Amino acid sequence: MMDGMLITIGGRTWRCISGYGHAPEHIALYCEELNVLIGGDMMLPRISTNVSVYEQEPEANALALFLDSIDKFRSLPEDTLVLPSHGKPFTGLHTRIQQLHDHHRDRLAEVQQACTGQACSAADILPVMFKRPMDLHQTTFAMGEAVAHLHALWYDGTLQRSVDASGIYRFTVR
Repeated sequence: MMDGMLITIGGRTWRCISGYGHAPEHIALYCEELNVLIGGDMMLPRISTNVSVYEQEPEANALALFLDSIDKFRSLPEDTLVLPSHGKPFTGLHTRIQQLHDHHRDRLAEVQQACTGQACSAADILPVMFKRPMDLHQTTFAMGEAVAHLHALWYDGTLQRSVDASGIYRFTVR
């Protein structure tokens, strides 16, 4: 399946909408006749999907890719019934897209503030972005998210990146 491709399932036509940032490639399916979006992990009702930089793409700008991807859903009607991979079905698609943009804007501001006056690694950013205790599994996902937010600010020119004597990337405000 590729972006824009039309496929037939159960006698109905579904349009493929590609997404990035959560996974190397993700396909959501929209049926105009039913006004239903099978959003998978790209569009969740209560939490933001994990947006991470992974070892196979260490220089990725995953957060920018994710935010650009969810904006593709703005062309769908506001009252689209969204079937997410986690949580209950919901409507209010455009509102949810804006909430996700706002959430990540706020996280980016926190990360930028943390990198003001001191060079921060992704590990330094974990307590900035995640206020609750995490187990090892959660920490792994959180580390990927911290890198994604640092990279977004690095790619847009807000942060500069350097390597310290231990080989760890550190980010500071330009």
